[in-house]
Amino acid sequence: MHPNPQFRWEDRDALRGFVTEIGFGALFAATPDGPRVAHVPTVFLDDATLGFHVARGNGIARHLDGATALYVVQGPEAYISPDWYGMEDQVPTWNYLAVELEGQVRKMEREQLVEQIDRLSGVHEARLAPKPTWTPAKMTPGLVDKMLGAITGYTLEITAWRGTKKLGQNKPAAARNAAADALEMAGNRAMAHLMREMPL
Repeated sequence: MHPNPQFRWEDRDALRGFVTEIGFGALFAATPDGPRVAHVPTVFLDDATLGFHVARGNGIARHLDGATALYVVQGPEAYISPDWYGMEDQVPTWNYLAVELEGQVRKMEREQLVEQIDRLSGVHEARLAPKPTWTPAKMTPGLVDKMLGAITGYTLEITAWRGTKKLGQNKPAAARNAAADALEMAGNRAMAHLMREMPL
Protein backbone atom coordinates (compact mmCIF):
# COMPACT_ATOMS: atom_id res chain seq x y z
CA MET A 1 0.00 0.00 0.00
CA HIS A 2 1.01 3.63 -0.34
CA PRO A 3 3.68 4.50 2.27
CA ASN A 4 2.36 8.04 2.95
CA PRO A 5 0.34 7.88 6.19
CA GLN A 6 -1.98 10.63 4.90
CA PHE A 7 -3.40 8.10 2.45
CA ARG A 8 -3.95 5.22 4.86
CA TRP A 9 -7.51 4.02 5.03
CA GLU A 10 -8.13 2.17 8.29
CA ASP A 11 -11.88 2.40 8.90
CA ARG A 12 -12.73 -1.32 8.99
CA ASP A 13 -16.43 -0.81 8.34
CA ALA A 14 -15.67 1.44 5.36
CA LEU A 15 -13.16 -1.08 3.98
CA ARG A 16 -15.68 -3.89 4.32
CA GLY A 17 -18.35 -1.76 2.66
CA PHE A 18 -16.02 -0.92 -0.24
CA VAL A 19 -15.14 -4.58 -0.82
CA THR A 20 -18.83 -5.50 -0.64
CA GLU A 21 -19.87 -2.77 -3.06
CA ILE A 22 -17.27 -3.69 -5.70
CA GLY A 23 -17.71 -7.43 -5.14
CA PHE A 24 -14.86 -8.43 -7.46
CA GLY A 25 -11.08 -8.46 -7.21
CA ALA A 26 -7.80 -10.24 -7.78
CA LEU A 27 -6.57 -13.04 -5.51
CA PHE A 28 -2.78 -13.53 -5.52
CA ALA A 29 -0.91 -16.54 -4.19
CA ALA A 30 2.56 -18.01 -4.45
CA THR A 31 2.54 -21.49 -6.00
CA PRO A 32 5.19 -24.04 -7.00
CA ASP A 33 4.54 -22.84 -10.56
CA GLY A 34 5.31 -19.24 -9.60
CA PRO A 35 3.04 -16.39 -8.53
CA ARG A 36 -0.53 -16.77 -9.75
CA VAL A 37 -3.67 -14.63 -9.70
CA ALA A 38 -7.36 -15.44 -9.99
CA HIS A 39 -9.98 -12.80 -10.74
CA VAL A 40 -12.92 -13.65 -8.50
CA PRO A 41 -16.28 -12.39 -7.27
CA THR A 42 -16.50 -12.47 -3.48
CA VAL A 43 -19.06 -12.15 -0.71
CA PHE A 44 -18.56 -11.71 3.04
CA LEU A 45 -19.63 -14.80 4.97
CA ASP A 46 -19.03 -13.01 8.29
CA ASP A 47 -17.18 -9.88 9.40
CA ALA A 48 -13.73 -11.32 8.68
CA THR A 49 -14.28 -14.13 6.16
CA LEU A 50 -14.71 -13.88 2.41
CA GLY A 51 -16.21 -16.61 0.28
CA PHE A 52 -15.18 -17.08 -3.34
CA HIS A 53 -14.86 -19.76 -5.99
CA VAL A 54 -12.65 -20.52 -8.97
CA ALA A 55 -12.92 -22.88 -11.91
CA ARG A 56 -11.39 -26.27 -11.12
CA GLY A 57 -9.28 -25.89 -14.25
CA ASN A 58 -7.72 -22.64 -13.03
CA GLY A 59 -4.02 -23.25 -12.38
CA ILE A 60 -4.20 -21.59 -8.97
CA ALA A 61 -6.99 -23.86 -7.69
CA ARG A 62 -4.87 -26.85 -6.73
CA HIS A 63 -2.56 -24.68 -4.60
CA LEU A 64 -5.05 -22.57 -2.64
CA ASP A 65 -6.17 -24.81 0.23
CA GLY A 66 -4.01 -23.84 3.22
CA ALA A 67 -2.19 -21.06 1.36
CA THR A 68 -1.69 -17.48 2.46
CA ALA A 69 -3.23 -15.24 -0.18
CA LEU A 70 -3.70 -11.56 -0.92
CA TYR A 71 -7.04 -10.31 -2.24
CA VAL A 72 -6.99 -6.87 -3.89
CA VAL A 73 -9.99 -4.71 -4.75
CA GLN A 74 -9.55 -1.51 -6.75
CA GLY A 75 -12.05 1.30 -7.09
CA PRO A 76 -12.16 4.49 -9.12
CA GLU A 77 -8.79 5.85 -10.22
CA ALA A 78 -7.56 8.83 -12.21
CA TYR A 79 -4.46 10.51 -13.56
CA ILE A 80 -4.13 13.98 -12.02
CA SER A 81 -2.43 16.65 -14.11
CA PRO A 82 -0.32 19.11 -12.11
CA ASP A 83 -1.81 21.91 -14.20
CA TRP A 84 -5.18 21.38 -12.50
CA TYR A 85 -4.09 22.42 -9.02
CA GLY A 86 -3.46 26.09 -9.80
CA MET A 87 -0.20 25.81 -7.85
CA GLU A 88 3.44 26.08 -8.91
CA ASP A 89 5.95 23.22 -8.94
CA GLN A 90 3.54 20.29 -8.82
CA VAL A 91 4.05 16.90 -10.46
CA PRO A 92 1.65 14.39 -12.06
CA THR A 93 0.14 11.77 -9.78
CA TRP A 94 -2.61 9.16 -9.65
CA ASN A 95 -5.56 9.20 -7.27
CA TYR A 96 -7.22 5.90 -6.37
CA LEU A 97 -8.96 3.71 -3.82
CA ALA A 98 -7.67 0.21 -3.08
CA VAL A 99 -8.04 -2.43 -0.38
CA GLU A 100 -5.77 -5.41 0.29
CA LEU A 101 -7.00 -8.31 2.41
CA GLU A 102 -4.46 -10.92 3.47
CA GLY A 103 -5.34 -14.23 5.01
CA GLN A 104 -5.51 -18.01 5.02
CA VAL A 105 -7.43 -19.86 2.33
CA ARG A 106 -9.48 -22.95 3.13
CA LYS A 107 -11.37 -25.17 0.72
CA MET A 108 -15.14 -25.31 1.22
CA GLU A 109 -17.31 -28.36 1.45
CA ARG A 110 -19.91 -28.65 -1.29
CA GLU A 111 -22.75 -27.50 0.99
CA GLN A 112 -20.79 -24.36 1.84
CA LEU A 113 -20.18 -23.73 -1.86
CA VAL A 114 -23.91 -23.88 -2.58
CA GLU A 115 -24.55 -21.39 0.26
CA GLN A 116 -21.77 -19.10 -1.02
CA ILE A 117 -23.16 -19.11 -4.58
CA ASP A 118 -26.68 -18.43 -3.28
CA ARG A 119 -25.47 -15.56 -1.11
CA LEU A 120 -23.34 -14.07 -3.91
CA SER A 121 -26.11 -14.15 -6.48
CA GLY A 122 -28.62 -12.90 -3.88
CA VAL A 123 -26.54 -9.80 -3.11
CA HIS A 124 -26.17 -8.87 -6.77
CA GLU A 125 -29.70 -9.79 -7.84
CA ALA A 126 -31.06 -7.50 -5.09
CA ARG A 127 -29.20 -4.59 -6.72
CA LEU A 128 -31.12 -5.16 -9.95
CA ALA A 129 -34.58 -4.62 -8.44
CA PRO A 130 -37.28 -4.24 -9.60
CA LYS A 131 -36.11 -7.01 -11.98
CA PRO A 132 -37.52 -10.35 -10.80
CA THR A 133 -34.84 -12.13 -8.76
CA TRP A 134 -32.97 -14.99 -10.40
CA THR A 135 -32.61 -18.11 -8.26
CA PRO A 136 -31.26 -21.59 -9.03
CA ALA A 137 -34.89 -22.78 -9.05
CA LYS A 138 -35.15 -21.26 -12.53
CA MET A 139 -32.63 -23.81 -13.82
CA THR A 140 -33.36 -27.21 -15.32
CA PRO A 141 -33.38 -29.76 -12.46
CA GLY A 142 -29.94 -31.28 -11.94
CA LEU A 143 -28.11 -28.73 -14.09
CA VAL A 144 -26.95 -26.55 -11.19
CA ASP A 145 -25.42 -29.57 -9.44
CA LYS A 146 -23.60 -30.50 -12.63
CA MET A 147 -22.27 -26.96 -13.08
CA LEU A 148 -21.12 -26.78 -9.45
CA GLY A 149 -18.83 -29.70 -10.22
CA ALA A 150 -16.76 -27.36 -12.41
CA ILE A 151 -15.87 -24.96 -9.60
CA THR A 152 -14.24 -25.09 -6.18
CA GLY A 153 -15.26 -22.86 -3.30
CA TYR A 154 -12.89 -21.32 -0.76
CA THR A 155 -12.88 -19.04 2.24
CA LEU A 156 -10.33 -16.33 2.93
CA GLU A 157 -9.97 -15.89 6.69
CA ILE A 158 -8.73 -12.30 6.84
CA THR A 159 -5.74 -11.64 9.10
CA ALA A 160 -4.70 -8.21 7.76
CA TRP A 161 -6.66 -5.28 6.30
CA ARG A 162 -4.85 -2.55 4.36
CA GLY A 163 -6.49 0.33 2.57
CA THR A 164 -5.36 3.30 0.51
CA LYS A 165 -7.57 6.32 -0.05
CA LYS A 166 -5.49 8.71 -2.18
CA LEU A 167 -7.79 11.60 -3.08
CA GLY A 168 -5.49 14.62 -2.98
CA GLN A 169 -5.84 15.15 0.76
CA ASN A 170 -2.19 16.26 0.84
CA LYS A 171 -3.22 19.36 -1.18
CA PRO A 172 -5.13 22.47 -0.03
CA ALA A 173 -8.90 22.14 -0.42
CA ALA A 174 -9.00 24.73 -3.23
CA ALA A 175 -6.40 22.80 -5.24
CA ARG A 176 -8.17 19.47 -4.64
CA ASN A 177 -11.51 20.94 -5.73
CA ALA A 178 -9.94 22.48 -8.84
CA ALA A 179 -8.52 19.09 -9.80
CA ALA A 180 -11.92 17.47 -9.15
CA ASP A 181 -13.58 20.03 -11.42
CA ALA A 182 -11.07 19.29 -14.19
CA LEU A 183 -11.59 15.55 -13.77
CA GLU A 184 -15.34 15.95 -14.09
CA MET A 185 -14.90 17.96 -17.28
CA ALA A 186 -12.65 15.16 -18.58
CA GLY A 187 -15.44 12.64 -17.91
CA ASN A 188 -14.24 10.99 -14.69
CA ARG A 189 -17.22 11.82 -12.50
CA ALA A 190 -16.64 8.95 -10.06
CA MET A 191 -13.22 10.17 -8.91
CA ALA A 192 -14.32 13.82 -8.99
CA HIS A 193 -17.20 12.94 -6.66
CA LEU A 194 -14.93 11.03 -4.26
CA MET A 195 -12.42 13.88 -4.11
CA ARG A 196 -15.21 16.29 -3.17
CA GLU A 197 -17.44 14.15 -0.98
CA MET A 198 -15.59 11.21 0.62
CA PRO A 199 -14.45 11.86 4.21
CA LEU A 200 -10.67 12.29 4.20
